[in-house]
Amino acid sequence: MVDSKVSSRFAHTVITSRVVNRADEAQEAIFDMELPKKAFITNFSMIIDGVTYPGNIKEKAAAQEQYSAAVARGESAGLVKATGRKTEQFQVSVSVAPAAKVTFELVYEELLKRQLGVYELLLKVRPQQLVKHLQMDIHIFEPQGIRFLETESTFMTNELADALTVSQNETKAHILFKPTLSQQQKSSGQQDKALDGNFIVRYDVNRTLSGGSIQIENGYFVHYFAPEDLPTMPKNVIFVIDKSGSMSGRKIEQTREALIKILSDLSPKDQFNLITFSSGATQWKPSLVPASPENVNKAKSYATGIQAAGGTNINDAMLMAVKLLESTNQAELLPEGSISFIILLTDGDPTVGETNPTSIQKNVREAIGGQYSLFCLGFGFDVSYAFLEKLALDNGGLARRIYEDSDSALQLQDFYQEVANPVLTKVAFQYTSNAVEEVTQDNFRLLFKGSEMVVAGKLRDKSPDVLSARVGGKMYMQNITFQTESNVAKQEEEFQSPKYIFHNFMERLWAYLTIQQQLEQMVSASEADSQAFKTRALNLSLKYNFVTPLTSMVITKPEGQEQSQVAEKPVEDAIVHNAPPIDVGVARSPDILGQRGPPGDPHDFPSYSSRLRNSGDSAFCKPLSEPWRASVSLRWSYSPSTPPIFAPLTSPHLRNCALVVPASIQASPVLLTLPGPSNDTLCVDIKHSQGPMNLLSDPDQGIEVNGQYDTKKAGFHWIKVTFKNPQVQVLASPEHVVVTRNRRNSAYKWKETLFSVLPGLKMTMDKTGLLLLSGPDKVTIGLLSLDDPGKGLLLFLRDTDHFSSHVNGTLGQFYQDVSWEMTEVADDSQRTLRVQGKDFSVTR
Repeated sequence: MVDSKVSSRFAHTVITSRVVNRADEAQEAIFDMELPKKAFITNFSMIIDGVTYPGNIKEKAAAQEQYSAAVARGESAGLVKATGRKTEQFQVSVSVAPAAKVTFELVYEELLKRQLGVYELLLKVRPQQLVKHLQMDIHIFEPQGIRFLETESTFMTNELADALTVSQNETKAHILFKPTLSQQQKSSGQQDKALDGNFIVRYDVNRTLSGGSIQIENGYFVHYFAPEDLPTMPKNVIFVIDKSGSMSGRKIEQTREALIKILSDLSPKDQFNLITFSSGATQWKPSLVPASPENVNKAKSYATGIQAAGGTNINDAMLMAVKLLESTNQAELLPEGSISFIILLTDGDPTVGETNPTSIQKNVREAIGGQYSLFCLGFGFDVSYAFLEKLALDNGGLARRIYEDSDSALQLQDFYQEVANPVLTKVAFQYTSNAVEEVTQDNFRLLFKGSEMVVAGKLRDKSPDVLSARVGGKMYMQNITFQTESNVAKQEEEFQSPKYIFHNFMERLWAYLTIQQQLEQMVSASEADSQAFKTRALNLSLKYNFVTPLTSMVITKPEGQEQSQVAEKPVEDAIVHNAPPIDVGVARSPDILGQRGPPGDPHDFPSYSSRLRNSGDSAFCKPLSEPWRASVSLRWSYSPSTPPIFAPLTSPHLRNCALVVPASIQASPVLLTLPGPSNDTLCVDIKHSQGPMNLLSDPDQGIEVNGQYDTKKAGFHWIKVTFKNPQVQVLASPEHVVVTRNRRNSAYKWKETLFSVLPGLKMTMDKTGLLLLSGPDKVTIGLLSLDDPGKGLLLFLRDTDHFSSHVNGTLGQFYQDVSWEMTEVADDSQRTLRVQGKDFSVTR
C-alpha cells in the first residue's frame, strides 16, 4: 500500500507491504522500493509476528564505527542505491519462518520543487507479484487552490484505468488506485505478472497579484513566492562547449543538436557567443553579438561544424568566457537591466593546462567576482560532479548531470529552458520586525519563470496576529516590491483536516529545507563556515529523523540473522556504478504486420498485409496537386460482398479511421475512411513532397498535424501533432516520441506503456507501440513506428465526425464537401470523387 499526503507542497509518503510465508520452511522476504532522490527517509520498521524491529538513525561516523564488522562484510552497501535519474532504491531482506507474517513500513518526505511551471510527485509501483490488496492513496491539499492536475503512468492500461479515480475541488485532490486481482491479471495478460512502473502526479497552484502565499501551522510558516506575468529580462549568455576527444561520437552529435535548438530559442533582445575548447579554447566571435536571425543562423552553421578531438582545458575556456563578458561590460555594451551568465558543458576532468580542480575553482571565482552566474552541466559519469557543483555554487549557479542516453539533447534543452527566462534578480525577503526567527535562506540572486522561491521559519512566541512580508527585487529596468500578509489564526485553521495533514508537517518542512540549504552551503563555504553548516544540518537530521548524507539508519533484525545493516543516502558522485544509462528512444516496436493479437485487438493486422499485397490494387489515378506541397493519387477499395480490404477498420478500436502506412509493404501510405454511412476507404498515395507537409489542420478542434515525407523510402521521417487546448506538442520519429508541455520535454520509447491524463487530453501507448491521442469531442490521432525505422511512421485517425467544416490540409481536405459522383460506365472499378467542387478519377 502506498499512502501519500501532500500538504502545501510537502509530501509525506508511507509504503506498507505485508508478507505471509505459506511454505513449510523458512523463506527470505525482500522489501524492494524506489523513492525520489530528493526525498529523505524518516523511518523504516519490520513487524515480525508482532515484534517491531525499528530502524535507528545515527550520525554516519558513529553508525559505521559501531557496526564496523557489518560494514567490513559489505552488508551496508546495498540498502540504498541510485537506480536512475530521479530515484533511489531501498532494499532489505529478512528470513521469515513458516506461517509467520512480516510487515514492512518505509516512510520518506520531500518538498516538491516547482520546475517549468509544475510540481511533480513521483511514486513507484512495484509489488513484484499479484497483490490482493494493492492500493495507492494520494491526498493533496493546497490552500492557494489547485490550478490544474494531471497524471501519468508507465504501467496503466485500459483495464487498470477503471481502478483509478481522481477527484478534485478548489483546494484538494484525491487520487485512488485500487485494482482487483482480476484487473491486474487482465492488464498484464499473464496470470502471475505483477505491475511495475511509475505513477506521476503533476500540478500547479493559483497565484495572487502579490506573487506570494504565506502559510502557517503550529508555530511555523512557509512563504512561497512565484509572481506571474513578469517580463523576461534580456540576457547575455556565453555557451562554453567541450569538444575534446572524449566527446566524440554520439555525445558531440547530441550537443550540436541541442545547441542548434537552444540558439533558436534565444530572444532577439539577448546577446550571446560561443566558446569551444579542447586542448585550447576558441571563441566564435570577438565579442558578444545580438541574437538576430542572421547571427543565430550563422551560429547554427558554426555549431554544425563542431568536431571532437584533443584534451580538456577547462581553466582557459572559463577565463576566456569571463574576460569576454568583462570586456563587453567595460565597453558598456551590456544592455541596462540585462542578466549575464555562462553555461559550461563538459564530459571529463581537466587534462590540459591547469588541471588542479581547486586551482580552477579559485581562478574562476576570482575572475567572476560575484558579477555573473555560472551553470555547469556534466555529460555522463566520467566527470567529477563534485568539482562542477562547487564551481557552479561558488558563482551563484547550479550544476546538473546530463545522462548519456538517446535523449541527452532533450536534457540539455530542458535545462536551458529552466534558466532561459530570468524575471527577477537580487530578491530579498523581509518580515515583520521581531516576528520570526531561524529563517531559511531569504536572499536569492535570480528568479526564473516557472520556478519558485521558498522561505520558511519559526514564529516568535509573541508574534503579531498578522504576519507581513515584503519581497524586493529588480526586474527589467526597474525595482519592484511585493507585499503579502497572512492572518495567523486563520492560517492555523486551514490545516486541521487529518485526512490531508500529517503531524507537525510545517515544522518538518522547515527542517527539511534548512538541511538541504545547509548541505548546499557546505560545498562553497570556507572550511570554518562549512563545519558550522555541517553541524547544524547534522543536528537537525538527528532531531527530525532524516537519513541525509550526514546520517545513517541502522536496520535491526531478529536474533540469529544478520544483526545490522546500514542505510545511507547516496551522493551524486558515488552513483557511477549504480546508475546505468536508461535507454529512452532506441528500442523498436515489433513488426506489427503479420502478428495477430487477441480478438478485437487493434493490432490484428495479418489480413491487412495479405489482402493489400494480393488485391491487385496497383493502378493509380491522375496525380492530384494542391497547395499543400504534395502530389497525391487516389485509389478506392470497397466491396459490400467481401470483408473490407483493411481489416482493422472493422475493429471497434479503429472504426472510422484513417491510416498512414509506408509503401514498402506495397500499400498506400494513406488510407482514409470517408465520411458518411458507406465506410468507403480511400487510398491516397503521396507521389511528390517538398519539405514538411500540413497533413491536417482544424482551428475549431485546435489540432494541427504536420509531417516530413520521404518519397524514396515511402514513409514519414517525422509527424508532429500540436494541440491548442491543452497546449501540447507531440513529435514522433522512428526512434522515439517527444511530448512538450510547459516548455518541458518528455521522451518515450516505442512500446513503453504510457497512460497520461491531462485536462482535455489523454495520451496512451501500449506494449505494441500504438500511441493514441484522444479527448472529449476530439478527433483521435494514432501514431505507430514500424520495426524497421527506415520504413517510417504510421498515422491513423478515428472519431473523424468531430472534424469541423474548417478542416484543411493534405488529408484534411477529404473531410469536407466530399461525394461520389454518379457514373454511367458499366465498369464500377472507375469512380469519380468530388472534393470541394473538384472532380478526381479514382481506381478501384
